[in-house]
Amino acid sequence: MAREPIQYPHKSGLSLGEQQTSHFSTQETRLLNQRSTEAQKNHKITNHYTPSHVPENLSVPEIARDITVRILLETTSGSGVIIGRQGNVYTVLTNEHVVNQGNNPNYIVLTSDGRTHSGQWRHHTNGADGKNLDIALVEFKTDQTYPIALMGNSRKLSLNERVYSAGFPNYYFPENANYVESTYSWGLRAFALTTGQVSLLPEKPLLNGYKLGYTNDVKDGMSGGPVLNQQGELVGINGRHKYVLGGINAYSFADGTQPSPELFEQMEALSWGIPSEKFMPIVNRQSTGLESVSR
Repeated sequence: MAREPIQYPHKSGLSLGEQQTSHFSTQETRLLNQRSTEAQKNHKITNHYTPSHVPENLSVPEIARDITVRILLETTSGSGVIIGRQGNVYTVLTNEHVVNQGNNPNYIVLTSDGRTHSGQWRHHTNGADGKNLDIALVEFKTDQTYPIALMGNSRKLSLNERVYSAGFPNYYFPENANYVESTYSWGLRAFALTTGQVSLLPEKPLLNGYKLGYTNDVKDGMSGGPVLNQQGELVGINGRHKYVLGGINAYSFADGTQPSPELFEQMEALSWGIPSEKFMPIVNRQSTGLESVSR
């Protein structure tokens, strides 16, 4: 399926659209809906292109904005990436820890044009190797047209290769301030894109499928967002930020062993993602019939 880049309005401050969670006041909801309507009026889809060729005038940051979504629950949020479509049903790849928040939570999927959609978590089985992966698939229905990520091959990544990481941080830390601001009501304005490089590709995966160590800053809320290579292809998804709690135990390998103290020092200074080689078998198995693209 051809992916279609989206032109964004020049103004910032886009927020949640038509479907709002109940804790917003009437005045706040009216303002957020107004901003979403403005974004939708300015939203255009142009420059059709095929999966086998990304035009030179479409940058990786533009691709990242096109395919990254925000997943909002009642009091928190995470990120995801659009990976397929079947009719009017789109499939979003994210982390299980983003959506596994109690019994039957309600999901709102915020897309790159400022619209919101009701989402549903599709439960998945373990990976082909029998290991539990920190991934989940979320579906939403719409008659709108959205771009789909190009699947890349994470096995072709090399050390020091540049990668891009996208998502929606949950918190903003103003410079020289002694407070933290939640971005929950910011909508698209919370979008962040960081650049870095591949730093570790261990032979053995960590627990839950994490095997891609990179220098990009990944903040709370960016979990589930895409990791893209220099061609704008999806080679992984975010999931773990730097210096997580738990010390060396948090970096146990899937076989139950732990890294050496020297390797642990390298690992904790990196963000960690699940590479495409880990999630593609499940995506292919669960998404039979979806229109998706890969290389």
